[in-house]
Amino acid sequence: MKPRVLIVDDERRMAEVLAMALGRAGYECDTCDSGTTALAALDRHRADVVITDWKMPEMDGIELLRQLRARYPTLPVILVTAFASVPSAIAAIREGAFDYVTKPFDNEELRTIVGRALALRRLERENHYLRQEVENRYTPDTVVAESARSREVLDLVRRVAPSRATVLIQGESGTGKELIARLLHYWSERVGQPFVAVNCKAFAEGVLESELFGHERGAFTGATATRAGCFQRADGGTLFLDEIGEISADFQAKLLRVLQDGEILPVGGTRPATVDVRVVAATNRVLRDEVAAGQFREDLFFRLNVIPIQLAPLRERPEDVLPLARHFLERHAREAQRQLAFSAEAEAALQAHPWPGNVREIENAVERAVVLARNPDVSPEDLLLQEGTGVCDATKAAGGSLQDVLDHAATERIRGALKAAHGQRAEAARALGIDRTTLYRMMKRLGVS
Repeated sequence: MKPRVLIVDDERRMAEVLAMALGRAGYECDTCDSGTTALAALDRHRADVVITDWKMPEMDGIELLRQLRARYPTLPVILVTAFASVPSAIAAIREGAFDYVTKPFDNEELRTIVGRALALRRLERENHYLRQEVENRYTPDTVVAESARSREVLDLVRRVAPSRATVLIQGESGTGKELIARLLHYWSERVGQPFVAVNCKAFAEGVLESELFGHERGAFTGATATRAGCFQRADGGTLFLDEIGEISADFQAKLLRVLQDGEILPVGGTRPATVDVRVVAATNRVLRDEVAAGQFREDLFFRLNVIPIQLAPLRERPEDVLPLARHFLERHAREAQRQLAFSAEAEAALQAHPWPGNVREIENAVERAVVLARNPDVSPEDLLLQEGTGVCDATKAAGGSLQDVLDHAATERIRGALKAAHGQRAEAARALGIDRTTLYRMMKRLGVS
């Protein structure tokens, strides 16, 4: 849609000149001869910018500006005057005008001012949308936590969010570690400041140092300009370091120094910069085991583990499965503009599935179902759950309890992963998306050798 500009001037010829100048720049222009007709026109049809003459007999531009600010607080208003002066300009800005133009005006100057007003309008709309998205996703009422373990985690997050303490979130892949990090930020006093997320596993060691600490121009081949790192971009806010267990021993020492001193040294730099950042780290590894194996620095572990948060896998909190599935169905169906609900069979399949991919897997399954469902009632087939773990195979498990069905499915998955990994338990654990200690514990409970 073309941006719409409403031009208000009691001199018809001047309104036409303004409309012609802006029309050539691709704007849709409407004209009104008074403030009263302008207000009525806006009640019928929206506008992106209003340009009004300062001096008009019935209602001058300042009075129209006041009424527009009261009715449409984010609507940019540009005043046109033949008698510009510093006091009048100050008066206009104080009343909320975006800018003003003097007669006779320069067409290019006018188009530039209107362009800036439209850019501001667009940013305000985007900010409003993003604020709504944040509120929809991260307010306490919208976080799904039916199980006792999930409620305990949320209670802990609420209590530690206002502090400056470093937090270490541990849990299997897909358990919602980034969501917890964002809740820590959203429920803290840093909410208006940046939240910067970095996946440490996604960068090679040298690149990760530049990504986090920044670099000076000429620091390495391709460094054609100075670039701020994530610590600087997150200044005043929260830095989320995901997959922290993947960083090298050399980089662990550098990160420890930053956490101790609160200063970063850009690659190629000579002067450290002070940053005010709350660090939240996450890993799907068991860092105590990594420390014991000599793979992770003990001093860095203790520096990160000031507030430990352990997220349980979805199979250990089955009460959350259906509430999560319904939450994701409502969200994705709304985005797809569809009215959908789970059939009883689909809900049984959801409860029977072991969810090795945890919350991420259940959201992916529901999103698939929203796309594939032919009828308003989502069926098990729409979920495309892996064969051998759904409700059909569950009914073959001698009519056992739900726990028997889950144990049967978990046993088959573990045996398959061990076979594919030629008996290497660490490799099988990675393929299953769980840590080694969890795999050992499950094998012992299920009697898998």
